[in-house]
Amino acid sequence: MKSFRTVITVCIALALAGAAFAQSRGNGRVQGKVIDNAGQPIENVVVRAQMVDQTELMTAKTNKKGEWRLNNLANGQWKIEFSKDGLEPVRQLFEISADRAAPINVTMGPPQPKEDPTAAINASLQRAVATAQAGKFAEARKICEDLLVQMPSLTQCQPFIARMYAAENNAAEGVKAARLAVEKDPANVDNKLLLADLLMEAGQKVEAKQILDDIDLTQVKDPFPFINAAITQINEGKGLEAAEGLTKLLAQFPNQAEIYYYRGRAYLKAEKMDEAKADFEKFVTMGKPDSKEVADAKKILEQIKK
Repeated sequence: MKSFRTVITVCIALALAGAAFAQSRGNGRVQGKVIDNAGQPIENVVVRAQMVDQTELMTAKTNKKGEWRLNNLANGQWKIEFSKDGLEPVRQLFEISADRAAPINVTMGPPQPKEDPTAAINASLQRAVATAQAGKFAEARKICEDLLVQMPSLTQCQPFIARMYAAENNAAEGVKAARLAVEKDPANVDNKLLLADLLMEAGQKVEAKQILDDIDLTQVKDPFPFINAAITQINEGKGLEAAEGLTKLLAQFPNQAEIYYYRGRAYLKAEKMDEAKADFEKFVTMGKPDSKEVADAKKILEQIKK
């Protein structure tokens, strides 16, 4: 036998449930029509209405004329949804007051193609490149900075910003941007090379050399950061060290004429004349005949022969 307390509890629960159910019910009604983009009625559209903050759904379907109607609705604010396979759903809010609501007539059509965010990003990046090519480096940088506000995870912008700072002769800010580029995409060799190059420009040569030493040359597409590092070593009187690094670089870039020229200068600094002579002769055959470096190599060869 149930206790008196249990019976009372069950009755209260049922009464509360009935009260909650009753909140969505009333004497109100709403109606309307659904048409397509050509103005023709759409049949069998499912209409679902739900009172705000309630769970009960009131449903209907459109007839052949596209008409629908919902009755027994309580006064208050409602959410309504129109749906049918192959059509974009339509959702609205409406109000029932004094048991009446304004007719809800909607137009439904095929789902609209969603905008491809990649296309918008690429368009902005192309605009940034075109702006940079016009020599407007600060404006180009601003385009990418604005993109990063919208999409902080975008990896293409930080290295571009770093290059723009470099073009503005602001190596210190360029280094900051290049560091962020490496942090965001640590496996990207080009970003590491960019950071090393900017560190060289900023006078932080030791750190730049450490970065270059840790890079796998087989992954490198641009030899010039390594050539720049070798030039720094030559200027510091470290000819043999520079020549050693350039020899490793030649294994990866055997057709890069500039490497022979600077290795020749490295050997010259180390007073290894035979090796310098061989590299300068090789460079003269590979370099652009009217270039300053070829003219310089020819002068050095004349001096060596004397």
